[in-house]
Amino acid sequence: MNQRLRAIRHVALDMDGTIYRGSTLFDATTPFLQLLKDLGIGYTFLTNNPSKSVTDYLDHLRQIGIAATEAQLYTSTQATLEHLGEAWPQVKRLFVLGTASMCAEFARAGFELMAESADAEPDAVVVGFDMTLTYARLCRAAWWISRGKPYVATNADRVCPTDQPTVLVDCGSICAALEAATGRAPAAVLGKPDPAMIRGILHHHGLPPEQLAMVGDRLYTDIAMARRAGALGVLVLTGETTAAAVAAASPAPDLVVSGLAELGQRLSAARRETVSA
Repeated sequence: MNQRLRAIRHVALDMDGTIYRGSTLFDATTPFLQLLKDLGIGYTFLTNNPSKSVTDYLDHLRQIGIAATEAQLYTSTQATLEHLGEAWPQVKRLFVLGTASMCAEFARAGFELMAESADAEPDAVVVGFDMTLTYARLCRAAWWISRGKPYVATNADRVCPTDQPTVLVDCGSICAALEAATGRAPAAVLGKPDPAMIRGILHHHGLPPEQLAMVGDRLYTDIAMARRAGALGVLVLTGETTAAAVAAASPAPDLVVSGLAELGQRLSAARRETVSA
């Protein structure tokens, strides 16, 4: 394992459950980020939640004590934008089910966002975690999908985690309703565990997969994505996954640590071993 850790040049960090919980930053996070800088290892924050813009997320990180740049954040919205550019470069007009912040990201990327009207024909439909969803817009999306328009989803999550007494219906459930109504599933579902989330980071930094570590607290998103992309999958036990769940997992994560502090120790030890050798 030390050999694989020595090869790491960049770390992709899941957010909630990995670097913080809710609005509380873990004690180990700031020292860990400083250690990465000291070791010359870059890092990017990843999130599957497209409901907030990059600016919104940077503000949230700043409020809890993390100074990050736009280049250090990668969201499922960005993965979706890259996919559209690569798979359907001819698409210019979109009908989007998403929050105002999410829609602003697509508009900023140069797409024309179509109104809820039978006369405002889009080239494609994008479905996201839309907490402002209305019945009329859901029906209009179904109409365009039924007319054969290509459509993609920003993420596969069926519900969004919350500590409130409610169920936050997420993108995957909205897509399930659209598929039941139209008989069509999305042509692509971006976000974790789709390896496109990691490929975007690798491409941006010019790295091979073996030089990237994906660090997160979920087996079925973070670790599954790392495995599919060929990156090192590091599971932290500070979030959703328990030690018992890890013991039952097959295949197991590449590395399991109690939290970021232990991961930092493992990275430092691997580098020291190189120096001593």
